[in-house]
Amino acid sequence: MVGFELGAVPFNPDGWGPPDSAADGNSVPSNVPFAPFSRSEKLGRIADWTRNMNNSGRPGSKQGYHNADSAFDFSGDDSFATLAADEDSSFRLVDTSAKSHHHNPNRPKFNPRWRFNPHHARSQLPQRRDEEQEAKKREAEKERARRDRLYNANRSQMPQRRESSVFKSSVDIQPEWNMLDQIPFSSFSKLSYSVPEPEDLLICGGLEFYDRSYDRITPKNSRPLERFKSRTFFKVTTTDDPVIRRLANEDKATVFATDSILSTLMCAPRSVYSWDIVVQRVGNKLFLDKRDRSQLDLLAVHETSQEPLPDLKDDINSMHSLSVEAAYINQNFSQQVLLRDGKKVTFDEPNPFANEGEEVAPVAYRYRRWKMDNEMYLVSRCEVQSVVDINNQRSFLTLNALNEFDPKYSGVDWRQKLETQRGAVLATELKNNANKLAKWTTQALLAGADMMKLGYVSRVHPRDHFNHVILAVVGYKPKDFATQINLNTSNMWGIVKSIVDLCMKLKEGKYVLVKDPSKPQVRIYDVPQDAFDDDYVEEPLPEDEQVQPPAEDGDGVDGNAATVDGAAEDEEVANEVGAAA
Repeated sequence: MVGFELGAVPFNPDGWGPPDSAADGNSVPSNVPFAPFSRSEKLGRIADWTRNMNNSGRPGSKQGYHNADSAFDFSGDDSFATLAADEDSSFRLVDTSAKSHHHNPNRPKFNPRWRFNPHHARSQLPQRRDEEQEAKKREAEKERARRDRLYNANRSQMPQRRESSVFKSSVDIQPEWNMLDQIPFSSFSKLSYSVPEPEDLLICGGLEFYDRSYDRITPKNSRPLERFKSRTFFKVTTTDDPVIRRLANEDKATVFATDSILSTLMCAPRSVYSWDIVVQRVGNKLFLDKRDRSQLDLLAVHETSQEPLPDLKDDINSMHSLSVEAAYINQNFSQQVLLRDGKKVTFDEPNPFANEGEEVAPVAYRYRRWKMDNEMYLVSRCEVQSVVDINNQRSFLTLNALNEFDPKYSGVDWRQKLETQRGAVLATELKNNANKLAKWTTQALLAGADMMKLGYVSRVHPRDHFNHVILAVVGYKPKDFATQINLNTSNMWGIVKSIVDLCMKLKEGKYVLVKDPSKPQVRIYDVPQDAFDDDYVEEPLPEDEQVQPPAEDGDGVDGNAATVDGAAEDEEVANEVGAAA
């Protein structure tokens, strides 16, 4: 085996390194010239004006020409050998130009003869092309950097918009409320649950027929939106509904809700604004309620848009003003597109919320029951607004209106685009009002409607929020439209099932589900039994013992009826439009 013999290493008791003189004489290695290993050693020789570099100057220099830079150049000076100099001398530049094999690589590139010789002009073309490509790359890089700045600026504004004063909680969280859980919307995305087809337990109310002439409306042949001052609309919560009370007493189901409450839960991951649902555990039953005057029945406008709405409440384009305007438009549109010729379709029972002799908006309430599992049924009150006869077959319709308030916010002018690019208009609405359209589709699916009619209603002028025109009416089959907007029914029922299972594990009492105003999550609070007593009627009380809200609130039945009052000229009338909301 080849061995390695380590020489004697002298010991230095007085300091670091080898001693000044060693007994064996091997303190200085033999045959190794000294050379400094650091470039900082060159600081000892900044310039030498006495040296003459003429004979050993740079290539191309003329004999006898004194170059001032040579006084600073020690790279070719053998008297000052460094490791770096050795490295520099071993470096060779590789010529990558296309013509490199045609000429001497040692030839100076910018020799005067070479530079201005017209015979070599063609040889410069690749270089010029390279320079143009480099210039284009630099421009592309500048453009990319500009886009990045804009993107980052928009990203930085989005959280600010989410946390702005507009995005406040829909209900005031009291200090004594105990938060039990918070569920991020990301956990909803993978939920899936299949329910069998529902059964109709009861249908109440009456319907008028749809006027098919509205299907032929175009922006050039638009119709003014009429005002229906006398018809009353009802947005009654679950536990105030006498039919649901009756079904609960008959043990028809375990869970009770309305279509607006279920659609809010089902479409929760698409929501941006805060909302809240009151949960009441009574015996073995679960009631999902809305608070009176909650935001649940108001129609959000531009909710999922990245363009912020004005924060000022008095602005006609603020979140609150647009919600009231949208509710007003929706109600009037749903009445205008009906045939008012006296023909009606009546059902098992009359409208359960109407007073004697009161003119009510025609609506059918379908009380439908879904089987959630072997021991749990869910009953919901679902609404359809109209009916149509097609091939001697009766079909239920839901009627809703999208509203344009100012094209500069959406970037699409309906009057110009609706006839030729209706898909682009709908795509913009799906981007800016994803939650509202999803909820309408969900309610149509829950109600078993055969068709959902979407009206396109615009202001006569962008600064006039009292007068509107109907520009178009388009019909969609709810199942097809749900597929188009990526609405998964199994996922919707999965969300409801998970929330119901969670609530059924709670002890008897009152709870509130609140959508966080700034984060995509929902929170569950345990609240006192007397919470919301000022404007809320609790379930266990018999109907004749209910506390009636004061008359000056302008509410119709049990504080939940709303009368459309003409132009909604001021805040009071605007509140009447969505008194339940």
